[in-house]
Amino acid sequence: MIVVKCGGNSAVDAAGICADVAGLVREGQPVVLVHGGSGEIARLSGDLGVPRRTLVAPDGVSTRYTDPATLEVVVLALAGAVKPKLVAELSRLGAPAVGLTGLDGGMLRARRKSAVRAVVDGRTTLVRDNLSGRLTEVRTELPKTLLRAGFVPVVSPPAADEQGQPVNVDADRAAAALAAALGADRLVLLTGAPGVLADPGDDASLLDSYEVPPTGAPGRFAAGGMALKLVAAREALAGGVGSVRIADGRVSEPVSRAVAGRGTIVRLGAAS
Repeated sequence: MIVVKCGGNSAVDAAGICADVAGLVREGQPVVLVHGGSGEIARLSGDLGVPRRTLVAPDGVSTRYTDPATLEVVVLALAGAVKPKLVAELSRLGAPAVGLTGLDGGMLRARRKSAVRAVVDGRTTLVRDNLSGRLTEVRTELPKTLLRAGFVPVVSPPAADEQGQPVNVDADRAAAALAAALGADRLVLLTGAPGVLADPGDDASLLDSYEVPPTGAPGRFAAGGMALKLVAAREALAGGVGSVRIADGRVSEPVSRAVAGRGTIVRLGAAS
């Protein structure tokens, strides 16, 4: 089984990813497609006048600040715009798909973060009104049922918190948690870059492999959104996923290329 995370970067070729996934499914390869939607979230936020804000943790990992208005935008963008297009395209290509959020069947469960540590104006502060959560459980009955029936599960946040209320979770980490819970052989994280870069501004600085530390900050090449992808890769590997690659989602046949060795393979470093 392959779990594929389709990034929300506008440069990522969603149609090309669907074509590749559909081809793999026709060959008998089970695939779960997890998606984000940062481009659509940004567009919708602008249309609705909802300010966007990013929280940067002390270890440099950045996440979306999710107040109630932003959570509503996230749900509308992912479930109402991005997901239907992916499901329709996969179905058109002969790979019947079912769109899900983490709320469906209680698939993704999370503990709401009572406070988030963030660096603001050089000082570490606690942000308490952030409607985000940390994944605590993946219930696999629903995606396994769909896979057995020949469908492609297309999954996105939000997850359900302890009271069953929606909370935002990172899509990369959701993909990692799903891959581990489903016993996936591979996790492919597709993004708007060739993989992990030594110099974020130079695509030619691609690293063929990257060893992520077992704890703490994900390393010196973890800039911007790449930091969360490396955290997700670490969690997937620790959860038993056999192989994790971060690869280019802008090229043709991106999943097949990643499986064939393109992009950056992520390995889990030894504990010190």
